[in-house]
Amino acid sequence: MGMAAGAKGTQALHSCAPKPGRTGRRMGWPYESSPAIPEPMKHNSLLTITSLVSILLMTLHVTDDIVRGLSPARADNVFGVVIFVVWLVGTLAFAERRSGYVIMLLGGLFAAAMPVLHMTGARYGAIAKSSGGFFFVWTLLAVGVTGTFAVILSARALWVQRPGKRQQQ
Repeated sequence: MGMAAGAKGTQALHSCAPKPGRTGRRMGWPYESSPAIPEPMKHNSLLTITSLVSILLMTLHVTDDIVRGLSPARADNVFGVVIFVVWLVGTLAFAERRSGYVIMLLGGLFAAAMPVLHMTGARYGAIAKSSGGFFFVWTLLAVGVTGTFAVILSARALWVQRPGKRQQQ
């Protein structure tokens, strides 16, 4: 194998013309062009994800409240399940409807209120210093942040979708 064979092979690799018997299709990205600029996340998707995270954190927090004895472990906790199911249905089944936005707004307000309700309580300091206090405080903070963000996003969605709004072209 001499220089001529090596040069011919290199020339064939760099040739833009398709080889005989092959189509003119090329390999595409990432080999030839720059990647497409990603589109920003849609606000409705962001609201759905935020609401789902809030629901998850709220269920963990309510469970922690029951385990610590802040909320009694009784049969009436089933009403909490109903509230979470309505919030979940509003988030997933009615995601881009006015009723879904209202449900997510109310759920976000409920979640955003949790840190205020607990941190102003008389037993907050003792619970924060107790075993598992880190988890209790962390869920309060995370619930407050995601709940507030859900309120902002759902209020924005309701504002954008308000009746009588003129369509921009």
